[in-house]
Amino acid sequence: MPIGNAGERVVLLPGYGIGPEVAEQARLALEVLVPGLDVEERLLGAAAIRATGEPLPADTLDACLASAAVLKGPVGDPEFDAADVRPEQGMLALRGALDTYANLRPVVADGIDVLIVRELVGGLYFGASGVREDGTVYDTCEYHPRQVERIVRRAFRLAKSRRGLLTSVDKANVLETSRMWRRVVDEVAAAYPEVKVEHMLVDNAAMQVATDIERFDVIVTENMFGDILSDLAAAVTGGIGLAPSASLSDGGPGIFEPVHGSAPDIAGRGIANPTAMLRSTALLLEHGLARPEQADALTRAIGVALASAPTLDLGGTATTADFGRAIREQLVANGAAAVVR
Repeated sequence: MPIGNAGERVVLLPGYGIGPEVAEQARLALEVLVPGLDVEERLLGAAAIRATGEPLPADTLDACLASAAVLKGPVGDPEFDAADVRPEQGMLALRGALDTYANLRPVVADGIDVLIVRELVGGLYFGASGVREDGTVYDTCEYHPRQVERIVRRAFRLAKSRRGLLTSVDKANVLETSRMWRRVVDEVAAAYPEVKVEHMLVDNAAMQVATDIERFDVIVTENMFGDILSDLAAAVTGGIGLAPSASLSDGGPGIFEPVHGSAPDIAGRGIANPTAMLRSTALLLEHGLARPEQADALTRAIGVALASAPTLDLGGTATTADFGRAIREQLVANGAAAVVR
C-alpha cells in the first residue's frame, strides 16, 4: 500500500458548474491512494469572481506556487462571456505564473496511442491585442526561439521514450513564426538521431487526425494549433468529456485538469462523468508527485469501471458518486488502497 508523505501538498481548484462534483471524486481517489497527502482547496475562475471579484485571487496563486501540483476543475461560466473580468483570465494568468509551458494531451483508445505536446504560455493567446483608432481589432502571435526550443526538446524526449516518431505541426507556408518554429525543430533534431521527424502543415494535420490518427506518435505544435488539434483528437477517440491534460513547467508545480467545460446546465444533479478529472488525477500522480505505480493503478481502475458501463448503467441511473465509488472499490480489490468512502 502507498505510504503518504505529509509534506506533499496538492492545491485543488474545484472550479464552477460540475467542477466541484468531479473534483470531489478526484479528492477521494487521492485520499485512498496517498493517505497522507495534504489537499488544499482554493478558488479560481467563475467561483473566484463571484466570491472575490477576481478570477485569480492572490491567496490562490500563493498556494499554487507553494504546492507540489495543482488539480483544477473547469472554471468557466457563460454569464461572464461578455464581461471585462472573465474566468479564463484567471486560468491563463495561472499558467503564466507557474510557467507551465508544456501541455500534454494523451489520446488513448483501441489501437490509438498518441501524445499531443502543445506550447501553452506563448503565441496568439499571450501576444499583444487591442483595438486601433479605426476600429481594427488585432491579436498578435509571437514566439521567441527559446520558447520553441524548450517545448520541442521536451517533445523529442517524450518521442524517444515512446515509438520514436515526432510530428511537428506548423503553418510555415504562411506564417513567419511557423518558419522559425520549423528551423528550431530541425536544429534540435540533431541531438536526437533516434527520433524520426516530420513536418506537417496544420490543415493537413487536422485532416490526418480526423481520418488516420493511428499514424501519429507524438505531435508537437504551438498554442492555438495545439488547442484545436487536441480537441479534435479527443472527439475522434470518445469526446472531450473523457480527455485529461497535464501542463508542466521545468521543476515547478504542474497543472492537471480535464479538457471539458463546466456544463452548468447539469450542475448539481450528480450525473457528470468524472472520467476526465480522474484521468487528470492519474497524470498528477505520475508527473506531479512522481508516483507512477499509483498512477497506473488509477488508470487501470478507470478502465475497468468504463468497461463495466452496462453494469454501472453509465449514461442511465449511475451517478457521479457511483462511478467514483466503483473506481475506489477496484483500487481496493487490486491492493492499491485500503479504505473506500
